[in-house]
Amino acid sequence: MVFSGKNVLVTGSSRGIGAEIAKVLAGYGLKVWVNYRSGKEQADAVCSEIKKSGGNAEVIGFDVGDESAFVDAVKKIVESDGELSYLVNNAGITNDKLALRMSIEDFMSVIEANLKSAFIGCRESLKTMSKKRFGAVVNIASIVGESGNAGQTNYAASKGGMIAMNKSFALEGASRNIRFNAITPGFIATEMTEVLKQEVKDAFTSKIPLARFGEPTEVAQAVAFLLSDYASYITGETLKVNGGMYI
Repeated sequence: MVFSGKNVLVTGSSRGIGAEIAKVLAGYGLKVWVNYRSGKEQADAVCSEIKKSGGNAEVIGFDVGDESAFVDAVKKIVESDGELSYLVNNAGITNDKLALRMSIEDFMSVIEANLKSAFIGCRESLKTMSKKRFGAVVNIASIVGESGNAGQTNYAASKGGMIAMNKSFALEGASRNIRFNAITPGFIATEMTEVLKQEVKDAFTSKIPLARFGEPTEVAQAVAFLLSDYASYITGETLKVNGGMYI
């Protein structure tokens, strides 16, 4: 991959898919800002692994749902590096319940953590990237935001909203040479899926044309492509990384 920018902020990158995204982007020569909200030790471990592999990384802790904290974090990065070239909005939560049992608090907690935080990140990136008229953002949405899922009305709304919001930011950023794209992962092998019973895994796998769960690195490499110069004419798009599950 070829990158004209020099650094990237990956939210929620202390573990799982976010950690893999951080490692892959560092491997391509970008300075990675590893974000965490509560898992400092895990974030430090990701940062240490990157540095041991010859990469450049720093840890930055803040709650992506806290507007002032997110704004301050972007300022800190720009003060340190002179710019913020790329952003990956990866942080997110679930709070699954059937809609009949879902309170407004259950619904809004996920909207706040997933959609509101991505909006803040996109907005602040657009502001700072406009100064150099260059940048790219990748929003990590979900297959659930495209297909819906029983028990995940709140999560589906947050990720579906992210997909739509991504298109609007792409339209606003285009004249400034700032690209916004989204990725919708399907079932990815992470710590969350490892604890599933085998029969549950088999049931999910039977619905996937490629007949397996995806690997975090397959999402990370898709992120790298969309941020890179190889995708310089791609904006406002949603890239499905789901093994053909939602065609």
